[in-house]
Amino acid sequence: MLSLRNRSHGLLIVILRTKREREIRTLCFVTPMRRLFFPTLLCLGLISSARLNEAHAQADLQEVSGPGASPVIPACADASTPPAIKEALRLVCAKSRFETGVPGGRKAIIVGFLGGFVKPDDKSHPEVWFADYLRGRYGPSVHVAIFGNHEENRALTDTLQRIRGHRENTLTANQPAAVIIYGVSWGASQGLAFARDLERQGIPVALTIQVDSVRKFGQDGRTVPGNVAKAVNFYQTGGLTPGQSQIVPADAEHTKILGNFRMSYAHQRINCSNYKWLSRVFNKPHHLIENDPHLWERIVSLIDSELVRPDTAIDAGLGFLSERPDSPPGHQ
Repeated sequence: MLSLRNRSHGLLIVILRTKREREIRTLCFVTPMRRLFFPTLLCLGLISSARLNEAHAQADLQEVSGPGASPVIPACADASTPPAIKEALRLVCAKSRFETGVPGGRKAIIVGFLGGFVKPDDKSHPEVWFADYLRGRYGPSVHVAIFGNHEENRALTDTLQRIRGHRENTLTANQPAAVIIYGVSWGASQGLAFARDLERQGIPVALTIQVDSVRKFGQDGRTVPGNVAKAVNFYQTGGLTPGQSQIVPADAEHTKILGNFRMSYAHQRINCSNYKWLSRVFNKPHHLIENDPHLWERIVSLIDSELVRPDTAIDAGLGFLSERPDSPPGHQ
């Protein structure tokens, strides 16, 4: 921290060194000299606390990557990760990475869609970090792309190019790449619209994952198209934007709905400090599910079931889904 004193105006300007320290800048603004002492002490105390929290976070990372642990996935070791994001991904970050690619050489294309007006480079949302996590977990055998929910054409162009390149590769032409789609809020509704785009191109989708799906104007966020083999829906019912409570297949013979799972957070504490206070006050339940570490762990299990053990996806990989269709274990 640097302090610059402007003698002509009798003011103190505090320059904060780290992002976490800048978060408390509202308490460290320009201060009149006659009231300088106590505000300065308060600023120093808050900054020291921020640095202590950062040190604890670094210690947590070292514990995960200590002796006997699997190599840490790069996204999990990124020092710039906000504390709330670290908590949201703590369970998936404890999992091993596939350093030599997915066992059996399974190729896949995973496409994620963001909610609201979130952009793919917005690091305040766990689904953005989750895309980086998937790249680190599965390696080059799996292509992962994340898009805003308004970037449908761009997502379609990118995916079709990937599929075309995969088909033209003589080493992989006999085994089509598995297409997996996940989305949050408007992005979940967009995920089904994107699956329909692929259906018109004659491209199958192995799995769609919807998280607190909110229907976009002019879209059907409820009916899963017939080119989707399996689909799952996680939702909550609180806040200004409760999620879609039920998804149904357009063609029950070709699409298996793994379940509609209602998530409840009445007795759970989940850190949502990565969102703006307005969202936390008026629409917190919508963000609680977004930051739920158990949810992201289950999503990884679903993806693993498709890529690592596709022959036993329903029995082995989705065991946690078989208990109560309206409520995964640990939730009401």
